[in-house]
Amino acid sequence: MSQQVRFTKAHGAGNDFVIMPDPEGTGVLDAARARALCDRRTGIGADGILRVAPTASIAGYADDAVVAPWFMDYRNADGSQGAMCGNGLRVFARYLVDSGLVPAGEFAIATRAGVRTVRVPEQGDVTVDMGVPIFGAQTARVKVAEEWHESANVDMGNPHAVVILDDVADAGPLHRAPEYEPLSVYPEGVTFDFVAALEPRRLRMRVYERGVGETYSCGTGACAAVITVARRDQAPGNARYVVETLGGPLDVALHPHGRMELTGPALLVADGTWRDPDWNPRPCTENSSGNSSAQ
Repeated sequence: MSQQVRFTKAHGAGNDFVIMPDPEGTGVLDAARARALCDRRTGIGADGILRVAPTASIAGYADDAVVAPWFMDYRNADGSQGAMCGNGLRVFARYLVDSGLVPAGEFAIATRAGVRTVRVPEQGDVTVDMGVPIFGAQTARVKVAEEWHESANVDMGNPHAVVILDDVADAGPLHRAPEYEPLSVYPEGVTFDFVAALEPRRLRMRVYERGVGETYSCGTGACAAVITVARRDQAPGNARYVVETLGGPLDVALHPHGRMELTGPALLVADGTWRDPDWNPRPCTENSSGNSSAQ
C-alpha cells in the first residue's frame, strides 16, 4: 500500500521546489526519491526538494536544534545533496510560518551550510542572512561561445563560478553545463552565474545550477554575482543591489565585513499528496519510484 505523503509546491522567483513536511523526522529523502519527485513528466516537477525535519533528528546537527528547531534537508533535481539554497531557504521559512510551525518574525533555520537567520512577515517577501561569502584562491576559466573567460570562485555555502559578461545572452542556450578548466577547482561540480551590469547597483543574471540546469533564478547565485561585481567596482561596505533573473528581481544587501542579505518572493502555490510506497518508515532503494496525485 502506498503512503499518502503530503507536499507543498512553492517557488522563489521561479526557482521551484517541492516541500515535504516530516515533523517526526522519520522519513528518508534519498537520491532516488528526489529524482522521482522532481521529474517534470512522471513526478511533481521541481528544481529541488526541501524536507522539513526537526533539527534534533539530523545526524551531526543536533546541537543546532537549541537555536534552530527546524532543519532544511535539501536535494537538487538530480538527487545530489545540497548544503545551501537561498531561494529554497526563503520558501522553507514561508512554509514554517504559514503552516503554524513558527510565528512570523525573525528566527533561525539549520542547514548543512550552518544556521541561517530569516525574517518572515505575515505576508510578503522574505529576507535571509546569507552569511559572508568566501573567495577561493584558485579560479577556473569558463568557456562561453567558444571563448574562455576568467571566473570568480565564490562559496556561498555552495560553490559558484561567476563570469562577468557584457550581455547575459552571450552565455548561449545553456542546454548543458559549460566547460571549465581546470576541473580540479570544483571536484564536486559548480553552479555557473553569468552576470552583466545594467547600471550601478543593478545586475542581470542567468544561472546554470549544479544538479539542475538553467533555472529561473538562484539566491546564492545572486549573492555571488553581487559580491563579485562589488569587489571589481570597489563598492562601499553598505550597498544594495537589484539582481534581475529570468524569474524576477532579487534584492541583495551587502553589509560591513562582507555579510550579505537576500530578499525576495516566497510563494506557496499548491498542496497535494505523493503516493510513495517507501516514504515512512522504510528507506527507499535506488530503484524505487512513485507518482503524484494533486488534490
